[in-house]
Amino acid sequence: MTNPYREIFRAPGSVGFSAAGFIARMPFSMVTIGIVTMLSQARGEYWLAGGVAATFALANALIAPQISRLVDRHGQSRVLVPATLATLVALAGLMLATRLQAPAWALFLFAGLAGLTPSMMAMVRARWTEIYRGTPQLRTAFAFESVVDEVIFMIGPVIAIGLSVTWFPEAGPLAAAILLAVGMGLFVAQRGTEPPVHSQEASGGSVIRLLPVQILALLMVALGAIFGTAEVTAVAFAEAQGSKASASLVLSAYAAGSLIAGLIFGTLRLRLSLAAQLVAALALSAVTTLPLLIVSSLWMLGVVLFVAGASISPTIIVAMALIERHVPASKLTEGITWVMTGMGIGMAAGAAASGWLIDTYGARSGFYVSIAGGFAALAIVAIGFCLIAEPRREERPALA
Repeated sequence: MTNPYREIFRAPGSVGFSAAGFIARMPFSMVTIGIVTMLSQARGEYWLAGGVAATFALANALIAPQISRLVDRHGQSRVLVPATLATLVALAGLMLATRLQAPAWALFLFAGLAGLTPSMMAMVRARWTEIYRGTPQLRTAFAFESVVDEVIFMIGPVIAIGLSVTWFPEAGPLAAAILLAVGMGLFVAQRGTEPPVHSQEASGGSVIRLLPVQILALLMVALGAIFGTAEVTAVAFAEAQGSKASASLVLSAYAAGSLIAGLIFGTLRLRLSLAAQLVAALALSAVTTLPLLIVSSLWMLGVVLFVAGASISPTIIVAMALIERHVPASKLTEGITWVMTGMGIGMAAGAAASGWLIDTYGARSGFYVSIAGGFAALAIVAIGFCLIAEPRREERPALA
């Protein structure tokens, strides 16, 4: 039996840009949780840690689509380098402000500036789309990248939390900055697979004006609230259980569930429409948040999050496929980024809300934000079902 994942890497340069993209987007899983751990270690206040982390996530959610829009107009290599340099300067400022016990406003300022981080998840998927547009292999490529994202979310929190707890508070964000610099340099060097710049004259304004993109971005806000809550609440819950460093293992279990589901989902050829697949994935996401209310130990939290993770990869894979069908080729990077932006906004809101609830009512109270996010995402896609649905189209045969 042919391995569909091996098939996609027959394209020249695919191994190089995917490997470089892995390193370059590792910081996405490290910066937010790294800020939470760094500031909770250095300042001891979860409202501040959650607020600063939320500022970074929200700023990135608002800025990243504009960077991606510039990428669509001018190309990846011309835009990614200056954006990355600015991000590295901002992260350095945030770490120095923490080390020097600077006022809270300085932390929020540098966290906001660090939001210039480019959406590497969109950059990598844009390259796959350029290679496999309109073929069955594109779904497999999206599935592979979703699995890679989950590997990143398994490894990244372990590194960020472990370094900050074991060495010094700023160690996690410092490691993220180093990985960003190295990974971005390697990625930009892969010029052979860089998508060409498409003409923008006939494609109108921003793709966020399209209703399907708005709906998909909005449901990702709700879904992102679950992720943002999980990061803050897992750290607080683990600390309440007397083992703060174990939070990284719990979050890794969450990512592991998504990884396994993504590997399986990427090999399937379902007859259900993409919109119907999205409803099913979000229904699973909503239902699996309910057991969080009865979690009483770290191992139980790990098991519940592992099961809940099974809905993540399928949701992202289908959402990306819908974006590829609804958005013009000349705006694809921006379209993908708006979906990831929705998740970033949700993570920011979830981190801030759960941080306040934890400080006020205790560690377990943060789980209520996860439940609200899960059912809100399901309601959004159910209401907008007709708008995101699209008639089937003939796919080009798989590339030889």
